[in-house]
Amino acid sequence: MTLVTPTQLADGRELIYFDETEAAAERHRDPELARDRRPLDPRGGTGQMRYDALNDDWVAIAAHRQTRTYLPPAEQCPLCPTTDANPSEIPAADYDVAVFENRFPSFGPATGPVPEHPVWGTHGSSFGRCEVVAFTPQHTGSFAGLGAERALTVIDAWAQRTEALSALEGVKQVFPFENRGADIGVTLHHPHGQIYAYPYVPAKSATMAEAARKYYDDADGARTLTGSILAAEREDGSRMIREGEHFSSYVPFAARWPLEVHLVPHRQVPDLAALSGAEREELATLYLDLLGRFDGMYQTPTPYISAWHQAPLDKRLRPAGYLHLQLTSPRRAEDKLKFLAGSEAAMGAFINDTTPEDVARRLREVK
Repeated sequence: MTLVTPTQLADGRELIYFDETEAAAERHRDPELARDRRPLDPRGGTGQMRYDALNDDWVAIAAHRQTRTYLPPAEQCPLCPTTDANPSEIPAADYDVAVFENRFPSFGPATGPVPEHPVWGTHGSSFGRCEVVAFTPQHTGSFAGLGAERALTVIDAWAQRTEALSALEGVKQVFPFENRGADIGVTLHHPHGQIYAYPYVPAKSATMAEAARKYYDDADGARTLTGSILAAEREDGSRMIREGEHFSSYVPFAARWPLEVHLVPHRQVPDLAALSGAEREELATLYLDLLGRFDGMYQTPTPYISAWHQAPLDKRLRPAGYLHLQLTSPRRAEDKLKFLAGSEAAMGAFINDTTPEDVARRLREVK
C-alpha cells in the first residue's frame, strides 16, 4: 500500500511524498528531516488568462515562466534529493515518489471559476494548479526503467492527486502527463511528469468529450464511444499491441502521429482515481511494456508525450467520459522527426507519415 505524507516547502507550496515502506514514510513525517531550509522568496501571484474569441478557448499569459529552470547540470537538479551542495525542491535525503506544486506554474496558485459567457476582451485569473511528479530519486533513466512496484506507486500518486485536485474550487479538468526527451522540449532531464488542473475544459478535451456525449446520448447510455472503439479494434486485431485482463493497447485506426498508441481499460471509468487495485496493478505492468516497446523500436530512446485523458468534471460531459492513455511520438524513422507545419499547426489537419497497421506490427515484434 502506498503511504501518503504531505508537507510544505519554505514558500508555502505543498509537497507530498508517496512511499512504499513505513520506514520511508516515518522519515518524511519527521519535522526536522522534512523541513525545507532554503530562504525562498514569497510565492508570486496568479497570472492572467485571456479569452480567444476566434477559437472559443482560453490562453494563459504566463510571462513569469521565462525565468523557470532550464536544463540545469546534474549537480543542480531541482528534482534530486537535497544535499548540502544542492538544496533542491525535495528536502528529503531520499524518496520514492514526490509530488509538489510547480514553482513556475502556468495556472494557480489561486483557484476559482473563470468568467461565464466570455467575449473578445474578457480576461480573468489563471486559476488552477500545476504540480510536478518526480518518479524516482535517480537523476538518470526513464519511466520505462522503473520496476512494477515503483510504476504502481506513481499510478497511485496520479490517482490520489486526481481526486484531490478535482475537489478544488473551479477545477474543470485534471490532466496528468509526461514529456520525455529533448526533441519534445523537456527542460529537466530527471525522470518526471506533471499534472495540470485547469479552470476550464481545454479545446482538445472538449472536442473529445462532446463526441463521446453525443454517442452516449444516441445510444441511450448503453454504450460509450471509447468502449465501442476498443471493442472494434479488438475484433479487427490488426492494430492491437497487447490485451490484458483489464486493459488493452492498440494503434488507433486513424492515428495522427507516426507513433501513436492508446491504452484503454476494459471497464468504463472516468479517471485514474476510479481504478480498482487489480486494474492499477495490471496498468503498471502494461504501461511499462508499452514504453519499453517504444524504446525498443530504435537504437536510441524515443521521445514521447504520455497524455492521460480523464473525464471532465462538467456534469453534462462526465457520464460519457472514459479514461484512456494517448502515447504519441513525432519520430517517423530512426533519424527523422515529424514537425507540425502548415497543415497540422495552422489547420489541425493531420497527415500521417506511417501506416497504423505497420506500426502496430513493428511494436508487437519488439522483444
